[in-house]
Amino acid sequence: MGFVQARVSELIKRPPVTVPPTATVEDAVKLMYKEGVGSVVVASPEDRVLGIFTERDLVRVIGLGLPLTTKVGDVMTRSPLVVREDDQLFRAVSIMVEHRIRHLPIVDAEGRIKGVISARDIASRFKKYMEELGEVGE
Repeated sequence: MGFVQARVSELIKRPPVTVPPTATVEDAVKLMYKEGVGSVVVASPEDRVLGIFTERDLVRVIGLGLPLTTKVGDVMTRSPLVVREDDQLFRAVSIMVEHRIRHLPIVDAEGRIKGVISARDIASRFKKYMEELGEVGE
């Protein structure tokens, strides 16, 4: 399937990395480091997206001199844009470019978090697509 027609769900490589809004910034950052991700989804007990905490949010926390004991729910990006798992990849790319964001939560039809798509995921998928095109064109 082509790059534009691909579904967002095809890029889900792992379960989402989530924290509750009561987690501290320190807890969230340690989890991000342990899991090798640039963001954590702040989720309700029902797996609903409440917010997202990214590397950019951490920079803001440090820049403002807030303690690492600050609750992530107080400094997260609230009500982030999301895509549904059956959306086309092109929609995710358009949202990320238009809003200048690097991480986009993926939800199912009921709004439960299923994963996160990153700019790196999209770049890797595009690279793979271009390599496949090169092999076909030879």
